[in-house]
Amino acid sequence: MHPALEPFVFARGSLSVRNRTVLAAMTNKQSHPDGRLSDDEIQWLEARSKGAFGIITTAATNVQADGKGWEGEFGTWSDDHLEGLTSLAEAIKAHGGVGLVQLFHGGMRAPESLTGLQPKSASINELGKELGVSRAMENDEIETTIKAFGQAAKRCEAAGFHGVELHGAHGYLIAQFLGSATNQREDQWGGDQIKRTRFLDEIVREVRRCTGPMFLVGVRLSPVLSSCGMDLKDALETTRLCNKMELDFIHVSCWDIAETGTHGGQTLPYTTHFRQVVREDIPLITTGAVWDKDDAHEAMSQGGDFVGVARAGIAHPDWPSYLVEDAVSPTTPPFTPEWLAEAHLNPTFIDYMRRWDGFVAD
Repeated sequence: MHPALEPFVFARGSLSVRNRTVLAAMTNKQSHPDGRLSDDEIQWLEARSKGAFGIITTAATNVQADGKGWEGEFGTWSDDHLEGLTSLAEAIKAHGGVGLVQLFHGGMRAPESLTGLQPKSASINELGKELGVSRAMENDEIETTIKAFGQAAKRCEAAGFHGVELHGAHGYLIAQFLGSATNQREDQWGGDQIKRTRFLDEIVREVRRCTGPMFLVGVRLSPVLSSCGMDLKDALETTRLCNKMELDFIHVSCWDIAETGTHGGQTLPYTTHFRQVVREDIPLITTGAVWDKDDAHEAMSQGGDFVGVARAGIAHPDWPSYLVEDAVSPTTPPFTPEWLAEAHLNPTFIDYMRRWDGFVAD
C-alpha cells in the first residue's frame, strides 16, 4: 500500500483519518460578496471528500470584514456565515472526509478597493503598485484581531468542522508579524523571532480557549518568505516556537517539494528541515508540486506525515485513487474548461485558473 493511503489517528480525540492525503487550501473565488458560502464552493469541496481525500481544507476565509484579500472569498467573521459553514461541514463529513477551515486575515494584502479601509499590518509597509502604505495596528486592534480568530474558530466548530488551519504562510497578516521586514515594531509584538511569533502564539491560545478539547488546530508556514523578511533560519526558529504551542499539526507550504535550503551546514529539502525541527508527536503536512504517486512517495520520504496537493486536486477530485498499486498517472495540464467544469469548478474558478500558465486549454 502506498504510505499516503495508510490511515492516521490524531492524538486529540483519537480522530481517525482514512488516509494521509490532503486537499490544500486554494483560492477559488466562488463565494458571495458578503462572505456567504456559495453552493458552487460547497459542491467543489464536497466532490473532494467524495473522491476520498483524507483531509479537505477550505480556501482561506477572513476572520474580520477588513481582512478580505480577494473577490469571491468566503467569511467566518459573522454569524450570518454559519448556515453555509454548516452545509459545507455536513457535505464533507457525509462522504467520510475530515474538514478543516483555513483562517486568515489579509493584513496589508487586504486591499482598500475591497474593504474601503486602509490596509493594516504589523508595521507601516509599502503596498506596491502605487497603492501607498499599510498602517501599523494599535495594541487594541491586535487584541481584537486575536479575539476574531477565536470567534471564527468557534463558528467553525459550531458548524461541525473537525478543526482549523491558521494561515501563517504566503505573506498574509500572521506572516507579516512573523517577518522582520514587515514587522518592525519595538513593543511586545516585535523585535526578535520570539516576539514576532507572539501574535501567532496568542491566536493559538485564543482559538483553544474558544473551542472544545477535541477540536484540531494547526498552522501553515512558509519555509522562506522574502517578501516578509523570513529566511529558512527564521522559519525553523518559528517552528521550534510552534512546538511549545498546543498544535495538532504543522503544514510546511513548499512551492515545490524538490526545492532545498541550507541550514546548519546541511542542504536538504525544506520538508526534511522542518521534520528535523517539528516535535516528534506533531504530524507534518507538506505540499508543493506533488502530482503523481512517485511525487507523493517522495514527499513522505522527506519526512511528511501527510501529503497535500493543490492543482492535482483541482483537476482530479478523486486524486487519492491514483495512488493505488498499478494505477495510471493522473492526467497533467492543460485541461479543457469542460474537464474542469466536470471536476466542479464554476466559470469564475476556471477563469481564475487561467492565471496559472498552461493550466487551462483554450
